[in-house]
Amino acid sequence: MAGNDRRRGGLRKSNKKGMVVGSGGQRRRGLRGKGPTPRAQDRVSHPAKRRADAKTNAEHQRAKRKAQQETQPELVAGRNPVVECIRADVPATGLYVAQGIDIDDRVTEAVREAKARGISVLDVPRIELDRMTNNAVHQGLALQVPPFEYAHPDDVLTAAQDSGITPLIVALDGVTDPRNLGAVIRSAAAFGAHGVIVPQRRAAGITAVAWRTSAGTAAKLPVAKAVNLTRTLRDLKSAGLMVVGLDADADINSDELELATEPLVVVVGSEGRGLSRLVRETCDQTVSIPMATGVESLNASVAAGVVLAEVARRRRTR
Repeated sequence: MAGNDRRRGGLRKSNKKGMVVGSGGQRRRGLRGKGPTPRAQDRVSHPAKRRADAKTNAEHQRAKRKAQQETQPELVAGRNPVVECIRADVPATGLYVAQGIDIDDRVTEAVREAKARGISVLDVPRIELDRMTNNAVHQGLALQVPPFEYAHPDDVLTAAQDSGITPLIVALDGVTDPRNLGAVIRSAAAFGAHGVIVPQRRAAGITAVAWRTSAGTAAKLPVAKAVNLTRTLRDLKSAGLMVVGLDADADINSDELELATEPLVVVVGSEGRGLSRLVRETCDQTVSIPMATGVESLNASVAAGVVLAEVARRRRTR
């Protein structure tokens, strides 16, 4: 008689009760690869993932705060800046006057002109004005201005071409100090530029500090934001303008700037690194400022003023 391990009719008997259950292919599937290991920052419970999420959240919060700041009114503090802004028809919405301050001609003019223009004049305690201006040197006066309305680079170009004089535009490559931005705007207006172009990202915008430094000239001169400064400069070149960048390791110095009398864009680099690589490569020429040996490079706004003054001088004497 056959044993328990003998096959009968194609069936195999087993000492185990019931039918024999196979793996159903599970062992075979278990041997398959599961693909590449996810990066640490993509694993839900990994510390690198938590750090990456925290960094992303922080960036979102910074962007949110910046967007809120750009839509909030600004305060220009100080008697001279306030008077300059009112004279320049800066679109102000309120004039704050600290109670008990010494009245001089600037205060009198500011209050008189504000009322004439329909700007609200509000008397506030000095301590409140200190708080509103973050303890800036306000001298008892502060002017509230709405968020700055930037022009488009094409508007600046059109204004330059329609002016009837040789176009002159100033572009800032990553200048992050609003005081430098305000000073450059003031120099650009003083030396006949038709407008200023700033990058949309990683650059200073028109804040109360820039308003104050520009002494109101930001209201007289178009200031445009460029989504991509390099592309904007190329567009200006296509429109017939030459691009000159301020650079310490330049092709020429400002005394040799023959392009000054041509339709021109003067590019000012950032306070630390100067011109970025792509912007420098886009320039038709780079120019430096001759200085005494051993003297460090000039502040961005001072350098811009020197070169713009040279451009204006050459245009007058041509």
